[in-house]
Amino acid sequence: MIRRSIESQLKDAVRTHPVVTVFGPRQSGKTTLVRHVFGEYEYVNLENPKERRLAADDPEGFFSLHREPMVIDEVQRVPELLSWIQVRVDESGRKGAFILTGSHQPLLREKISQSLAGRTALVTLLPFSLEELAAHGISLSRDEAICKGFLPRIYGDGLDASTANEEYYRTYVERDVRQLVQVENQSAFETFVRLLAGRVGQVVNFQSLSGDVGVDAKTLRRWMSVLEASFVIFHLQPYYRNFGKRLVKSPKVYFADVGLASWLLGITSPGVAARDPLLGGLFENMVVMEALKGKFNRHSADTFWYFRDNAGLEVDLVVEHERRLRLYEIKSSMTPNASFADGMDKLRRRSEDIESCDVIYAGDDWPLRGGGRFINFAQSGKIAR
Repeated sequence: MIRRSIESQLKDAVRTHPVVTVFGPRQSGKTTLVRHVFGEYEYVNLENPKERRLAADDPEGFFSLHREPMVIDEVQRVPELLSWIQVRVDESGRKGAFILTGSHQPLLREKISQSLAGRTALVTLLPFSLEELAAHGISLSRDEAICKGFLPRIYGDGLDASTANEEYYRTYVERDVRQLVQVENQSAFETFVRLLAGRVGQVVNFQSLSGDVGVDAKTLRRWMSVLEASFVIFHLQPYYRNFGKRLVKSPKVYFADVGLASWLLGITSPGVAARDPLLGGLFENMVVMEALKGKFNRHSADTFWYFRDNAGLEVDLVVEHERRLRLYEIKSSMTPNASFADGMDKLRRRSEDIESCDVIYAGDDWPLRGGGRFINFAQSGKIAR
């Protein structure tokens, strides 16, 4: 079994909270993780129709049959259960009584804020990180990582990457969308998702997409919100403080797993990835999500942004730590080039809050002018402090 970096955070959380809630995409390894860490807990999966029906129709009967400490998997399937959990933990005062997992972030967060505020620790688990794979002896090149992605089934079960990503899309992405919003034109929805894959690392123009998909922009925004709710995509917000008013204020879009984006684009081998004109965007997608995995795994309070103004000045990743900024340019190149830092240098001259400027790329670690560094992408998970 490939160990998850977040294990220690989970073990600490059960000592201080009566409930621990693990968010994350489907197939990110939530069930495997909680069953491994909490093997002595009773386990219930609400994807099981019988368990789901019992929990929804007869909560008292559910809790008489299943006793804490317990793991309740996919708890968003019966959100009403959270109120009953609140009553039970308030009465018992027991720490670590319930471990919950869920895949629909906004829906579950809303219910938790109503029922379990102050009672639960929140943990987010994304697919495997490069750091976790390396600790298990698995080293990936740039093109292998982009092509395969990081779904645990690929590495734990030896599943072919194309097969795993196709099954993930057909089984989970389409199903979750149907559960959360009525999609009348499935073909148009798939076209939309594939077009999004071709726009990773970009600001999404819904009017342009509307013309390409043949669906109005309002519907596309609703589909986008569902994809984000299901952890299929991630939005990186623009940094807006202290740099004037002429800033781009729309988020950039990334896929939670770069392997799915590659599959949607028809990239099925490392050789195809290396030649694809979208290599730069896919590489940026991978690096940003690796940084995000590091943030979640370390329970870091750092915030991530990007910067772009109306004059075209852009920095791919801005990390804010205690009001200080660290800038990162992301390049798929394997060869260091000082010009990669030009945008960061211009921005640094406009602010005293910037403490470092580094380039994340596909080559070896190397010094950069001004005290910065060229950093190999395998280290991008260590950005968050």
